[in-house]
Amino acid sequence: MKALNCIELAGQEKWSETLQYIEVDDPIPGDNEILINLKAASVNFPDVLMVQGLYQFQPPMPFIPGAEAAGVVEKVGSGVTDFDEGDHVFVMTGNGCFAEKLVADQSRVQKIPKEMDLQVAAGLAMTYGTSLYALKQRADLQAGETLLVLGAAGGVGLAAVELGTSMGAKVIAAASTQEKVDICLEHGADEGFVYKSGNMNRDEQKEFSNKIKELTGGMGANVVYDPVGGSFSEPAIRATAWEGRYLVIGFAAGEIPKPPLNLALLKSCQIVGVFWGAWTAMFPKENQENFEELFELLEAGKINPRIKDKFKLEDSAKAIAHLAERKATGKVIVEIA
Repeated sequence: MKALNCIELAGQEKWSETLQYIEVDDPIPGDNEILINLKAASVNFPDVLMVQGLYQFQPPMPFIPGAEAAGVVEKVGSGVTDFDEGDHVFVMTGNGCFAEKLVADQSRVQKIPKEMDLQVAAGLAMTYGTSLYALKQRADLQAGETLLVLGAAGGVGLAAVELGTSMGAKVIAAASTQEKVDICLEHGADEGFVYKSGNMNRDEQKEFSNKIKELTGGMGANVVYDPVGGSFSEPAIRATAWEGRYLVIGFAAGEIPKPPLNLALLKSCQIVGVFWGAWTAMFPKENQENFEELFELLEAGKINPRIKDKFKLEDSAKAIAHLAERKATGKVIVEIA
């Protein structure tokens, strides 16, 4: 089969050499494993970090990037009881998805309705799964509260915008261009504003905080959803409401922030970590319930994954670069078949 193979960890300038589209051996399912004929995969920011050796979990070298995909079950190993050949599924393995076929433990596979578009399914799990867990289980977002979403036009950001709207919150979308803000407004955000791209200085941070306070009547946001990190985190915490919840989603800015913890004391607010992948392993029943809720929201038209940028499997290295260069709005999809 064909696959994208990462043969060396390197920065983007070397990806033409270190990310190779080559022929590899077909995988064979073992006990409790499922062989999936992949139809589509999605690109996520951990893919960008992993091929550079910057992610907190690294697979053995060489490896096939790609954390999630969707396809059709081709064969099941012994011990698999809940899946049959021909089932439509999505899969979350952390890596291995930029390939024509994939073997995964059955615990990593989720059956989906056959009428669901497989490209939509490929882009649903990580972004919407993360965002629903963050807003529901971690933040306990309530109707009428204000939700501020940073990096709001990205994959997880846009998912948070839609889910926050469906939960009855007032959603403020913050993004780096007016075009991106407009996309968020189209997906349900109540307000939006443009922030500076790149690191902010102190004056720019104050302006950022003041804009949030202005849009919230001086109260601040009840919940802040932050997949950006870097110089954006401290001013976002400063603009968090009394007893608010600041959600640590990721660090797309490239820098892990070190906010002064006296801010949490002064606002009696919570700084809440969101590690969806670990939670899915520890609480599979609750995760399954979340996915069933997402399927219902999708069927009702309350969420609508934005798929604008598509790449063929042979161009999946370009798809990773596209996300790394902050060119994406919504999900980036790799078409496999």
